[in-house]
Amino acid sequence: MKSQRVLPLLLSLLLGLGGCASVSQPREISQVLPASESSFGRSVQRQASAYDGRSGFRLLPNSNEAFRARAELIRNARSSIDLQYYIVHDGLSTRALVHELLQAADRGVRVRILLDDTTSDGLDELMGTLAAHPNIHIRVFNPLHLGRSTGVTRAMGRLFNLSLQHRRMHNKLWLVDNSMAIVGGRNLGDEYFDAEPNLNFTDIDLLGVGPVAEQLGHSFDQYWNSALSKPIGDFLLTQPDARDLRESRQRLEASLAEARIKRQALYDRLMAYQTRPRLDVWRNELIWAHNQALWDAPSKVLARDEPDPQLLMTQQLAPDLNNVQHELILISAYFVPRESGLLYLTSHADKGVSVKLLTNSLEATDVPAVHGGYAPYRKALLEHGVHLYELRRQPGDPSASRRINLRGSSDSSLHSKAIVFDRKKTFIGSFNFDPRSVLWNTEVGVLVDSPELAEYTRELAAQGMAPALSYQPQLVDGQLVWVTEDNHRLHTLTTEPGGVWRRFNAWISKAVGLEKML
Repeated sequence: MKSQRVLPLLLSLLLGLGGCASVSQPREISQVLPASESSFGRSVQRQASAYDGRSGFRLLPNSNEAFRARAELIRNARSSIDLQYYIVHDGLSTRALVHELLQAADRGVRVRILLDDTTSDGLDELMGTLAAHPNIHIRVFNPLHLGRSTGVTRAMGRLFNLSLQHRRMHNKLWLVDNSMAIVGGRNLGDEYFDAEPNLNFTDIDLLGVGPVAEQLGHSFDQYWNSALSKPIGDFLLTQPDARDLRESRQRLEASLAEARIKRQALYDRLMAYQTRPRLDVWRNELIWAHNQALWDAPSKVLARDEPDPQLLMTQQLAPDLNNVQHELILISAYFVPRESGLLYLTSHADKGVSVKLLTNSLEATDVPAVHGGYAPYRKALLEHGVHLYELRRQPGDPSASRRINLRGSSDSSLHSKAIVFDRKKTFIGSFNFDPRSVLWNTEVGVLVDSPELAEYTRELAAQGMAPALSYQPQLVDGQLVWVTEDNHRLHTLTTEPGGVWRRFNAWISKAVGLEKML
């Protein structure tokens, strides 16, 4: 009995020693700044005024444009920048964007950055230093309060409160002057902008201009002012000051100068926005359409078990999901339908709806365990006429520069999330068709009522479904095979492509019953 009391005490002491939280200060409530407060915002308002409440949209389906759009929006910001992200990884692209954010803050732009707390692992001091700038404010969502100092204590702290800590803010939002916004699947890091030599995540972003940005601003405020969002300074024993920030900026600038010499080709490609800006050109190419911005309430993570179904993103999408008559196209990097999703997809296919899914193959996914949650449903889906396409691990193609492409200069893995309804409406956001997105994480996205935008997205999906880029699972005499193309010739594989370790990871997730958590 004594040992049973001592162990929890020792663990609690360990977590306490690993923590570094100071006494939290009263949180300030803040709101988005109206677009009319900046010259850039007013120019967008004038442009949008001719379109009777509609918003302007442009797909950003390749990494070059996705990075350029973010950097150029920072450069155009005059009053506010609001960023909300699940993951931020260090790298040349991130450092370049942070440098632009600092320059924006220097000229008086208010910068609010809200990050899921898992991003902060080992980076509390760095984020606190950035927040030492008087115009930069950083908060973390659903933070771990004890055991933040080391990876071991963080892992233990999360295990002690797993019911809350496994629920994360998966949102990705880039909002400038409350007038232009970017939503989609991309986090921040070199692997999302084709700047990582070993992996490029193929993704889709959507640039939204005008009223949609104001809608998304309300979403950001809900999260920023939530009791679940805490200033990073609450977790620092000593607060970085102006000198710490100055020294950090010097190191940042030195690293960029070094990259300009040692990684010249990549540096020049990323920094092309500085000499050849494209935002004004893109503003003349916008598709103007009605839309609906959708997001989960931040309180979703506080549910004792599964959240109220009426509060889920799937409920917001339900009218369009249920009203599909002819064609449904799903692009989902992580796809685990469970029984409810299986029933939905197969019932629509049985009614004659063309249902097509593009997801990752076992060899391409960055999370093989998720493939273990998807694989058991393939036969049933195929038996009912659902068309499955699994993106292959694509070798890098440095010459890829088409507007819509699924290749980069690094090996590619699908990270996109999109739905096309009857060639009329398109949903693009952070939402995957899996239990994690449905039940546990929070998400954000935009539903656009535009046949033109839907056609662009269908074109992207069709390219990914081409035999040279994907495996198409099929049933032959009741057995699963994979049809693909190499050297312009179709051929059939009877064994699923993917290494032994990937197969084991996929199998173990199924064997131990992880499906609901994937």
